Amino acid sequence: MTIIQSIILGVIEGVTEFLPISSTGHLILTNKLFGIEDADFTKSFEIAIQFGAILAVVVLYWQRVIYNKDIYKKVLVAFLPTAILGFLFYKILKQFLLSNSLIVLWALFLGGVFLILFEFWHKYTEKHKKEHEETQITEEISYKKSFFIGVVQALAIIPGVSRAGATIIGGLLMGIKRQAIVEFSFLLAVPTMAAATAYDLYKSAGSFSFSEFHILAIGFIVSFAVAMIAIKWLLRFIKNHTFILFGVYRIIVSVLFWMIVIR
Repeated sequence: MTIIQSIILGVIEGVTEFLPISSTGHLILTNKLFGIEDADFTKSFEIAIQFGAILAVVVLYWQRVIYNKDIYKKVLVAFLPTAILGFLFYKILKQFLLSNSLIVLWALFLGGVFLILFEFWHKYTEKHKKEHEETQITEEISYKKSFFIGVVQALAIIPGVSRAGATIIGGLLMGIKRQAIVEFSFLLAVPTMAAATAYDLYKSAGSFSFSEFHILAIGFIVSFAVAMIAIKWLLRFIKNHTFILFGVYRIIVSVLFWMIVIR
């Protein structure tokens, strides 16, 4: 992997991490397009730069969370199901799922179809309009709902599903307002990706060269900077829009990559 490629991947990660379009899926497909070797470092790079994007959440939300213990307690409750399943399926994830482009394409395509159908079902009624109003996470999300959001997030161990998409749709199905579940999804990403990055580096970092750490650091910094912009944009976007465009985008990307990369 070159420095230019690490920068491009960092930009892609920063843009896609918090959108319901699967950052992991995009990284896997981009690596395939660039012809980047499917090595342990590549898989670790994909995991680590996701934490770079997550760090943007810490910078933007730390003051709000540090003075509200109820929020981070609920985030930790939601984190538990993902932590358990991630630990149990770590080897399968890294050895098989993170290198399977077909799984990514099918997950992107079917996820896009589901996202569109969900939004049409969840049509723009008077009740739906209220979802765009600002609300507090502590008012909208109970500990019970937090746990079930974590269970839904665990589906995202399948690359292409989208961690953000799974948690947001799961929250909307439970009647949580759109802004509250989007922001909760941001916060839930912090322990999820911090644990994934720490565990992966613990398992793999000893085999990395100095130049590989240099490339990883560049991707990490770029994804952090771009994610700062993406988070602010998404919060503005959801005030007046649904996720139908993201569903259409997922379908188009899956079809194009199928034609260009797979075929």
